[in-house]
Amino acid sequence: MTNAAVIGGAGQVLTEDEVTAFVGAALAGAGLEGRSVCVIVPDATRSCPLPLLLKAVTGALKDSQVTILVALGTHAEMTPEQLRRHLGGDYPNVINHEWWKPDTFVDLGTISSERVGEISDEMLRDEVPVRLNRAVVEHDVALVVGPVFPHEVVGFSGGNKYFFPGVAGQEVIDFSHWLGALITSAHIIGTPGITPVRALINEAAALIPAEKLALSVVAQSGTDALHAVAFGDTQSSWQAAAEISAQTHVRYLDHPVQRIVSVMPPKYADIWTAAKGFYKVEPIVADGGEVILYAPHVTKLAAMHPEIEQIGYHCRDYFLGQWDHFRDLHWGVLAHSTHLRGAGTWDPVSGEHLRVQVTLATGIPEDVVLAANLGYLDPAEFDLAAYEADPDTFVVPNAGETLYRLR
Repeated sequence: MTNAAVIGGAGQVLTEDEVTAFVGAALAGAGLEGRSVCVIVPDATRSCPLPLLLKAVTGALKDSQVTILVALGTHAEMTPEQLRRHLGGDYPNVINHEWWKPDTFVDLGTISSERVGEISDEMLRDEVPVRLNRAVVEHDVALVVGPVFPHEVVGFSGGNKYFFPGVAGQEVIDFSHWLGALITSAHIIGTPGITPVRALINEAAALIPAEKLALSVVAQSGTDALHAVAFGDTQSSWQAAAEISAQTHVRYLDHPVQRIVSVMPPKYADIWTAAKGFYKVEPIVADGGEVILYAPHVTKLAAMHPEIEQIGYHCRDYFLGQWDHFRDLHWGVLAHSTHLRGAGTWDPVSGEHLRVQVTLATGIPEDVVLAANLGYLDPAEFDLAAYEADPDTFVVPNAGETLYRLR
């Protein structure tokens, strides 16, 4: 398949019947009868009416052997009860991507250092081993079902990103995220088309032997509604959805803002995921301004990556300027650190100078926050109404999915 079939568009909201009928017709015409299908879905950190989509998908694939694989990346494992709520019921053959278990993976080959140099414009030149969850390889078809949003590492999420990093080995995860960090989140987030990180992901995906299809959806952020659904191969359906997401999930301001309060919804359980409240607003913060992440429910920086408490949050140049000290750490952790801290400079004499202040109003203890090189506010004393009334403050409710930019 080379062209995507699309229903809906920017400014539209599809009915459940329209979505169900489209999914059924699309899969009925895809020649999947009697074939084994690995359905790759997001975890609970993305807005997506997954129960509706899975009901339609499994109904259309009733004559196929189906496994549902949850693309955790390196997020926390979902419990059976969490999966039941997330998927909308009990399905047979549901598995978490157990990224912490070596026997989860198969080796697909490598991306050569020469090819990496071409893709990255010589920012990096290393050979990258490509490992993938074996469930994808052991099925005839890999069907991605998930949303597309502006993304801090790759430009727009979705498509082949559900394989890499969604169900990938640590090498590709670390490498792709560090490449994005070198480019910087502010430069790559919401960039349409094939960014260097997207090119790297596509290169890895080309090694997957299964047929790769996708139902790429554009969700109405924070709801169970959909603006659009695209079906086709993982590249064409993603491209169609990304074009609609660029119209739907990007908002523009005329002037920079001195202070931003990002109100984080409960689906972000730690700063590793809630940091999206910074990524999505960094482009509109004035020099010397502040971003406050208001998430009283969050009690940890990174549940699965305690290393972040040791290194803290710093700009890209802080790590590059001391690369011999940091190069042996997980590059994905370094990337997360730079993505949350934003733009800045570092030199061995005057140290680190950051463009904006990042402050946490969360349940994380003050000493942990300050040791991580972030500002602290007591959430019990946080007056959201006062910030909403402040003309110098821009409050973003349900933050994390809509990107804000200057005109």
